[in-house]
Amino acid sequence: MNNSIAFRTIFFKEIRRFTRIWPQTLLPPAITTSLYFLIFGKLIGERIGHINGVSYMDYIVPGVILMSVISHSYSNVVSSFYSTKFQRHIEELLVAPVPNWIILAGYIGGGVVRGILVGCVVAGISMMFTEISVTNWWITVSVFVLTATLFSLAGFVNAVFADSFDDISIIPNFILTPLSYLGGVFYSVSMLPEIWQKIALGNPILYMINTFRYGLIGVSDINVMTAMLIIVSFILILIVFCLFLLAKGTGIKN
Repeated sequence: MNNSIAFRTIFFKEIRRFTRIWPQTLLPPAITTSLYFLIFGKLIGERIGHINGVSYMDYIVPGVILMSVISHSYSNVVSSFYSTKFQRHIEELLVAPVPNWIILAGYIGGGVVRGILVGCVVAGISMMFTEISVTNWWITVSVFVLTATLFSLAGFVNAVFADSFDDISIIPNFILTPLSYLGGVFYSVSMLPEIWQKIALGNPILYMINTFRYGLIGVSDINVMTAMLIIVSFILILIVFCLFLLAKGTGIKN
């Protein structure tokens, strides 16, 4: 019962934190997405035509949705947990009889909810520009939630090691954003030269975007089952790593 109360406290605190300032957390993705669809989808897309048998607008919708999920689930956890360290609230969690997995689940849950909400907002905006019939609901929803979970965990790792607010912006700016744009959001990997196709396979975001695209419009550059296995494996590895960091007190107890 105590664990349940602790989880709900952390979880709902995280949700209230970003919903209270929704003009800063939920509104900007809607504006940015509209620009993506207007510039890339309409103006440029009409000149590109079709990719893998679907219109360019339909092709980029899954990638744009998932790109928003990635950035916001990550940023929610990294900013929230680091703020807890910076403001010295972390001591309250450390002295409370709360298991580490409850602390982790509460913060990750908040990141997942924000990622999903932003993804739904972006998906709603996309309906103003095109109509997509979901090909496979199970794959679509699974990748949606798993991606939000994966990058919430990644944000937690960043927050643990961060020593300043500058540290929590390095990974999103110099790693996440480039990997997202190079993950096949606006193009098919088959359009790249052969050597770059092989290099692109080392980008984990490529697998998420292509699997999500397959669930929405039935088009993918990679094997969907292999991609699902890779995503789940990354999540399990990060869960174990996050729990290890909490148990060791890395970046928290020093």
